[in-house]
Amino acid sequence: MSIARIRKNDTVIVTHGNDAGRTGVVQKVDAKKGTAIVSGINVHKKAVRRTERTQGGLIDREFPIALCKLMPYDPDSKKGSRVSTAEKDGKKVRKLKASGKII
Repeated sequence: MSIARIRKNDTVIVTHGNDAGRTGVVQKVDAKKGTAIVSGINVHKKAVRRTERTQGGLIDREFPIALCKLMPYDPDSKKGSRVSTAEKDGKKVRKLKASGKII
């Protein structure tokens, strides 16, 4: 089993692009494509056709962002941190390198 650097419900910070420096919570990760959808990040308007469920029109929607542009957010140092693996109670866990905090 591999330990992923970024997982669902992690708080991340954007390192590159128009949203650089902003933080958000990961909603979905697509490991095959190497992308993630983060709440409030990479938001664009999308034209939606009216159906029985939706009214239609222009809606704001979060689009996928590349995983290489994201870093796990360390609330103690208030910046992005690299991740290492550690062992706790016989299981592999992720540990932030900046503060040593287990996530």
